[in-house]
Amino acid sequence: MVSVLFVCLGNICRSPTAEGIFANMCIKSGIEVAVLVDSAGTGGWHVGELADPRSRAEAQRRGLMLQSRSRKIRSQDFQDFDLILAMDQSNLRNILRLAETEADKARVHLLRDFDPESPPGSDVPDPYYGGKNGFSEVFDICERACQGLLAEVQRRLSH
Repeated sequence: MVSVLFVCLGNICRSPTAEGIFANMCIKSGIEVAVLVDSAGTGGWHVGELADPRSRAEAQRRGLMLQSRSRKIRSQDFQDFDLILAMDQSNLRNILRLAETEADKARVHLLRDFDPESPPGSDVPDPYYGGKNGFSEVFDICERACQGLLAEVQRRLSH
């Protein structure tokens, strides 16, 4: 089993989008029973809420449903997840502050580092206050990064 946690600021835009995309990729690849997928936020402002309506609309336009509810990242996540994927540098720093051991820190990566066409250290931009195409752009970015992530998870499952 491989477990993956996507993390953004409020867990209503980027991380639920990545969670929905990746879960769908796992289903299409036939590995969904071997992969646990979840998302969380570094802040707790939206705990219990569905994803932003604009994220859900973009996902639905592309044939996906985002049904997860926002939650805040917790210390236990370092034991429960093999990969903890931050959406940007700020989220990365906040997650690493929660890490208690070097093993915890080794689980944490930026999502876009799994996109071979993305420069190392790239952020998934926050579409919350962005322009009209922000949610579509985030979906495209997450889709590309999740393709690379899928290859990594499949590699881990084969060992």
